Amino acid sequence: MDFQLSEEQRLMIETASRVGTEFGLDYWREQDAKKSFPTEAWTAICEAGLGGVSLPEEYGGSGLGMLDMALVVEALSAAGGGATLAQLFMINPIFGGVALAKFGTDAQKDAMLPALIQGKLNFCMALTEPNAGSNSLEIRTFAHADGQGWRLKGQKIWITGVPDAQKMLVVARTTRLEEAGRRTAGISLFLIDVDREGLSHQPIEKVGTNTLASSTVYFDDVRIEPDELIGTLDGGWHQLLDVLNTERIVTTAGLVGAGSLAIRLAVDYAKDRKVFGDRPVAAYQGVQFPLAQAHAELQCARLMNLKAASLCDTGLPYGSEANVAKLIAAQAASHAIERSMQAMGGMGYAKEYHVERLWRDARLFRFAPVSEEMVLNFIAMHDLGMPKSY
Repeated sequence: MDFQLSEEQRLMIETASRVGTEFGLDYWREQDAKKSFPTEAWTAICEAGLGGVSLPEEYGGSGLGMLDMALVVEALSAAGGGATLAQLFMINPIFGGVALAKFGTDAQKDAMLPALIQGKLNFCMALTEPNAGSNSLEIRTFAHADGQGWRLKGQKIWITGVPDAQKMLVVARTTRLEEAGRRTAGISLFLIDVDREGLSHQPIEKVGTNTLASSTVYFDDVRIEPDELIGTLDGGWHQLLDVLNTERIVTTAGLVGAGSLAIRLAVDYAKDRKVFGDRPVAAYQGVQFPLAQAHAELQCARLMNLKAASLCDTGLPYGSEANVAKLIAAQAASHAIERSMQAMGGMGYAKEYHVERLWRDARLFRFAPVSEEMVLNFIAMHDLGMPKSY
């Protein structure tokens, strides 16, 4: 195993840190307060060549891999964006980019990948449903054949980035569950316009990750054209897994960055803060040990994530590593941010010191995009060989 970064990777990290610092803590606090999509930051990220780092060169990307994307997301998140910044990479290079690059037709790639890579086209993915939750095989949103295309009916919930997206990756059944023969059959992926007759959405008020809206989406006889199918009709389940597993890698990178940022803020504060005499509170082991423990946990999650990304890039199975990394990163980031707030005392609760935003944002990822319990189910069955428990 080679743990050394290449010169190109070091330059990418430096670039990501520079761009992230340009849109630092104050920018993200303001965007959070306004509940505003970070258009300026995403444009700058794409102009620096970072948004398309893992997408094909012929469409304007860098043609690199998930390992490189993970390094970029981690550096951007640590520079000020925190965990919510990873969602920008989820909705665009993952939901849009991976789906198109792996399963799109040449015409679809030509039409959308260059604009995605340039930051001119935003995506979202409609998967989760109110009555299915984590059990994606139970989705009931249905696209029935209508001439050469389809008509879509159903409802989705907790869909990220809808108001600011132009394209939506929709996961729907094209053969009803009771007729499919097996639960993984009869699912298809479509990439449709958000602004389309019959498609409506309404916001969900939430605690954090306010720079990207979460919405309930309704499909009322929405027309889908033949050229909007992504991949194989009725064979979309395993194609969807490729999208979801890479989403885990991006999520973990953002969480590692967010936890590292919180620790840095706490350490800087504790070095200056003096309460008892002339010694800063950073000299107290009661402050040092929890932050050191949190740092150690984050480093372990980071290494597992880079392993998952490396396996992905070499075409080897990486689902177990991606899930383990996400599980530990979500817990470690929450722990790191919580301990950072504790080290800062009352100021850790104040908006001007930023850690409270990191705290609110990171909490989401204990149960999204996959819950801790479902990850543990996966580990028990796939890694330990235990019987299915649900």
